[in-house]
Amino acid sequence: MTDQAPATESEIPGQTTGDVPGKPTSASRTTLSHIMTHSDTNLLGTVHGGVIMKLVDDAAGAVAGRHSGGPAVTASMDEMAFLEPVRVGDLVHVKAQVNWTGRTSMEVGVRVLAERWNESTPPTQVGSAYLVFTAVDADGKPRTVPPVLPETERDKRRYQEAQIRRTHRLARRRAIMELREKRVAEGHQD
Repeated sequence: MTDQAPATESEIPGQTTGDVPGKPTSASRTTLSHIMTHSDTNLLGTVHGGVIMKLVDDAAGAVAGRHSGGPAVTASMDEMAFLEPVRVGDLVHVKAQVNWTGRTSMEVGVRVLAERWNESTPPTQVGSAYLVFTAVDADGKPRTVPPVLPETERDKRRYQEAQIRRTHRLARRRAIMELREKRVAEGHQD
């Protein structure tokens, strides 16, 4: 994970970061749609989870690039939930938006919906995920991203929940590193 600006309760979403003005949530929000075919299936005859994960990463990457104004790379994917199977013939919609930004990182929230290509029934949510992207320059070094400006109450809730997830990610990483250091100090080899 990259260095991120500390998140505090007093932080106001939408403030500028240095000379970088904030961008509203809607500026980079996107939907990617794809019809699932037989080449997307697993051995059970449903769409392979890896196919869905690639669509999620593609949509999230587009959003991160739009928000940051340039290249961004996937730093982590967490909380990928598959809620319902996706079938051949489903039209899958992957909706993504930036939920939170740090200094160089962005959390992108993704919802995956599916509907039958030949029916007029409403889409069903079949998955969701949270990804962290790091904006990079031409040399692959982290670069500053614009703060996200939550526009709706839902955006504000997502921003606050993203701060909680960030805190948990950092605490988990710190706990793992401390455990590894302890094991090395005790003479254990991994």
